[in-house]
Amino acid sequence: GIGGAFQYGLQISIINSPAEYIKSFIRETWLKRYGSSPTEELITLMWSFVVSIYSIGGLLGSLSAGYLSVRFGRKKAMLFANIPALLSATLTGLSRLCGSFEMIIAGRIFSGVCGGLGLNIHLMYAGECAPRKLRGLIAITASTAIATGKFVGFALGLREVLGVDALWPILMAANALPALIQLLTLPFFPDSPRYLLIDKKDKEGCI
Repeated sequence: GIGGAFQYGLQISIINSPAEYIKSFIRETWLKRYGSSPTEELITLMWSFVVSIYSIGGLLGSLSAGYLSVRFGRKKAMLFANIPALLSATLTGLSRLCGSFEMIIAGRIFSGVCGGLGLNIHLMYAGECAPRKLRGLIAITASTAIATGKFVGFALGLREVLGVDALWPILMAANALPALIQLLTLPFFPDSPRYLLIDKKDKEGCI
């Protein structure tokens, strides 16, 4: 679940802590770029984009999860979900350095795609790999991973950790770590038996 439902939980909670810092960054960037201070309504609109655009990315990820999991297999599709996560981390992590709040919005779209893919394929992959006796237990790992992700996001956002003005870009790029962990470990996991048998017609591999 580290690159699956965990990513969804992390992104849901991680955005709350740096809200004021990101609004200040948007204000400062706008002033430098256009020479005038933006209105509070405009700041609120931009912040709303940063928060809500995640759902659009999530919709795109969810809609493509079925196709990718059949076309490439559950494991490869899970690995693919880490690409938008790393793109998101790069864009949000470098946004202040580049002086672009648009990079935060783009990064949130990519993190939404990752969350949509991971949440759907996690359930599919874990459920199909689990022994019959453990299938129910394995299915709830998605809920556990979401809750763990929310907790980690909340903990990282504390002022004593990364929830300060100087470190919010690192906080926003924190989803790169679980993505890298999954990229390094998931290739050693087996493919889904159901995928091997039904989609690949590989009975021997399935057994």
